[in-house]
Amino acid sequence: MNDLSQIASLDNYGIQIETAGEFAGWRTWRRDNFETHTGPFYHRVDEDGRIRCAFRVAEKHLNGSSNVHGGCFMTFADYCLFALAHGELQGSSGVTVGFSCEFLDAAREGELIECDGEVTRAGGSLIFLRGKLRAGTRTLFTFSGTIKRVKRKTSAQQTVS
Repeated sequence: MNDLSQIASLDNYGIQIETAGEFAGWRTWRRDNFETHTGPFYHRVDEDGRIRCAFRVAEKHLNGSSNVHGGCFMTFADYCLFALAHGELQGSSGVTVGFSCEFLDAAREGELIECDGEVTRAGGSLIFLRGKLRAGTRTLFTFSGTIKRVKRKTSAQQTVS
């Protein structure tokens, strides 16, 4: 696949490739209004083939104690589930049906939050994953989740249902 056809296929998934700034070359989804508003969150494929996700903490990500809000970590982790599962989903849609997490440390404005994770098992309809959020060498948050593959309804099916 050449670069132009790859970019065209990425557009079908609502993926935008950043062209400037700290995250130039990283990808982000623009189809999810909540994640777009909460983030921006980014992902890329490293040289070793692993998916890496990241975001830079801004003031809007903070709680009243000036630490990253727990809901922000959870939203970012859910974003990471789908980035990590992208190869398994192969263009199909999915929904999060299970999510578990542990809050281990706080993060502050300006820190780079990164996620490393993996698919632990992928079956016909369920994909199981786990991951870890960190700032530098500090582990901040661990999580596991399950995605269920779903078929998108056509507009005719949505009207009839």
